[in-house]
Amino acid sequence: MQTKVSCTLNGEDVSADVDSRTLLVDMIREQLSLTGTHVGCDTSQCGACVVHVNGRSVKSCSMLALQAEGAEIITIEGVDSNGDLHPMQAAFREHHGLQCGFCTPGMIMSALDLVQQNPDPDDKEIREWLEGNLCRCTGYQNIVQAVKAGAKSMRAGGKEAE
Repeated sequence: MQTKVSCTLNGEDVSADVDSRTLLVDMIREQLSLTGTHVGCDTSQCGACVVHVNGRSVKSCSMLALQAEGAEIITIEGVDSNGDLHPMQAAFREHHGLQCGFCTPGMIMSALDLVQQNPDPDDKEIREWLEGNLCRCTGYQNIVQAVKAGAKSMRAGGKEAE
């Protein structure tokens, strides 16, 4: 049985017909065609699927699409500003906080939630916050540097986390 789910996705009102077992990540990728949110593990372990739901980071592989009814969802595609990289995205690029890039959207979305909670996190706080996001390439040091630089840039420019 299909059910219609309506929500706001990256500032646009959208809806999709989904099965009751459809995961939010699958609705975003398959029905709404936004593929920046990745499926990495299917077990909520890697964090590649992190999006913001009503302002908080959520692993979209652990949430049913039906639970997003009426929600405001932001994906990695929704954080830029008129085609310009968000300061956190720019910091990941500038500080080599990525290699293959597979985990990067989830890392950035998690980092934006952290900076919303704490605009000036230290290395330890960043590492603890990102524990649920796995990267198999970088060794995390450049990711931590990127998050710190992104947070600093956001503080300087007054840019909101979303």
